[in-house]
Amino acid sequence: MQNIEVPEFFERVVQVNRVSKKTKGGDKRSLSVLVVVGDQKGKVGVGLGKAAEVQAAVRKATSYAKKHMIEVPLKGRTIPHTVLVKSGAAQVLLKPAPAGTGVIAGGAVRVVVEAAGIHDIVSKILGTKNQASNVYATLQALGRLKKI
Repeated sequence: MQNIEVPEFFERVVQVNRVSKKTKGGDKRSLSVLVVVGDQKGKVGVGLGKAAEVQAAVRKATSYAKKHMIEVPLKGRTIPHTVLVKSGAAQVLLKPAPAGTGVIAGGAVRVVVEAAGIHDIVSKILGTKNQASNVYATLQALGRLKKI
């Protein structure tokens, strides 16, 4: 039988931005990548990496996310209580859901919640459509959860 390697962390690239800066010698172009990393057992982190190539930016973002992971208190397969967070223009509402509901969440919130290992949750993005802002607001909301 073959050994199938199981990745230690769930990694997902949320956003890739092309950034350019005017300089004396011409335009300086680089990439900015937002990555969400989680162990799907209650730990999740977000990293932003900037580099000239996508792979280098992803590597930097992943490294930062792994170093700055937060512990998310879980109650079975869901979160312990409702939480509403406003971070800049982003506003995110997370509510616990009964078993079997699944992840009812928009793109940016869904990635963070799945990386954290939450299986039943209802959420709503109320503020901006900016994915980066919504990812950071979701991380902040998960950080505010208290173990009951």
